Amino acid sequence: MAVRIRLARKGRKKQAFYHIVVTDSRSPRDGRYIEKIGTYNPLTNPVAIELDFEKALGWLQNGALPSDTCRAILSYKGVLMKKHLLEGVKKGAFDEAEASRRFEEWMKQKEAKIELKRSGLEKSKDDEIMKKLAAEKKINEDRAAKLAKKQAELAAKAEAAAQPEAQPEAQDAEPVEDQVAEPPAEAQATESAETQVTEPAVEETNAPVEDKQDQQASEEVKPQE
Repeated sequence: MAVRIRLARKGRKKQAFYHIVVTDSRSPRDGRYIEKIGTYNPLTNPVAIELDFEKALGWLQNGALPSDTCRAILSYKGVLMKKHLLEGVKKGAFDEAEASRRFEEWMKQKEAKIELKRSGLEKSKDDEIMKKLAAEKKINEDRAAKLAKKQAELAAKAEAAAQPEAQPEAQDAEPVEDQVAEPPAEAQATESAETQVTEPAVEETNAPVEDKQDQQASEEVKPQE
């Protein structure tokens, strides 16, 4: 029987959550398994992995073959590194104390990398939050400026609407003075008529005088003949 270390899918749709299990290679993916040795949640950053280190190492030493994803998980948690060092002890390359020292040094470097990544993610989150706050502040300022501008326009329109109400009163008062100062049209018409009547009278009175002078001049000329 070929034994494999692989993932069994759990969780809801679009929210996958996996169990790390040891199972027969012929069983279905989410079917029965021999033993559960951990969990894997890929939705977090960094990913959340819980693993029984000793059980996973024991199954690897007994010949269990991990899937590609499980191999990456075991490498991330240091199980493959521990297995490699124990094989070096069996071959006599170094003793167990040296293997433990190398493994602890490797784990410190790994933890430092993980912590650096976690701090970088936290810093990026803080920067993103600050950017969002700055953008929201700018939006609020723009809204306040637009509101102030709109209120100023409404106030100007109200003032413009109030001014024409006072102007007609002044315009109505002006024609009264003009009517009092100017004479009525009927009086002007009568004056022009009187002038037209009196002028012909003067011409008529002058006409007989000229006729009398002509008669006298003719009488004076006759005796000389």
